[in-house]
Amino acid sequence: MSYRAAYQQLPKDAGDRTFVILGTSHYGAPDRFGLTRKAFATPFGAAPANLDMVDFLAGRAAPAIDMEDYCHSVEHSIEFQVIFLQYLYGANVKILPILCGSHARSIYQGGMPEDNDDVRRFQEALGELAEREQDRLFWVLGIDMAHMGRRYQDPFEAEAGRGRMEEVASEDYARIGRVIEGDPAGFWDLVQQRQDDLKWCGSAPLYTFLRAVPGVRGALHRYEQWNIDPESVVTFAGLSFARTR
Repeated sequence: MSYRAAYQQLPKDAGDRTFVILGTSHYGAPDRFGLTRKAFATPFGAAPANLDMVDFLAGRAAPAIDMEDYCHSVEHSIEFQVIFLQYLYGANVKILPILCGSHARSIYQGGMPEDNDDVRRFQEALGELAEREQDRLFWVLGIDMAHMGRRYQDPFEAEAGRGRMEEVASEDYARIGRVIEGDPAGFWDLVQQRQDDLKWCGSAPLYTFLRAVPGVRGALHRYEQWNIDPESVVTFAGLSFARTR
């Protein structure tokens, strides 16, 4: 339902744009950004990577970038979005797939992610690309939010919408509030509290987006919690964004 709520916001005439897909990197190194020059092959066909944009980022922020064909081949966070985009806009939809490694140093040791010079260079390069291309880009984030319960090393059983998960919903909404206000520093302050005990695996892609496209404002269309097993819950939401300047 959250996917539907988000994808219903996409305009019908966006098929000629390049879709910048920021996804959670579950296998790549922290504070690194995984790119690939390969197309994404799905049952619909092959979606080509925008090689000019890949090369632009690689040229501007090489120390922060890994060409992670392997990680992309086993990662689901971007692949799911490619399938949905192909369904809407055709097999040959153009993409710029970027896997965002966690900002674990910042979460556990303090400071901002961009205190790492390589992260800052990548944010600046992606922001330069966003400013240059403007409406020729469309941004998609393939992420989850909180991960709670036994599966994720919490000392309690988690049930969607009950007990501790009611508190998690309140904390999720607080973070979402900072996100839809386009407030990366406020969002990151909440992530850093208690060293992200909510375990938002999508925090790095969200922060990267807010830093690269300043001035966006968002809307929350749906929030959900789901028991991935009887003792563990993942939370997620459907959001949309628009530029205000």
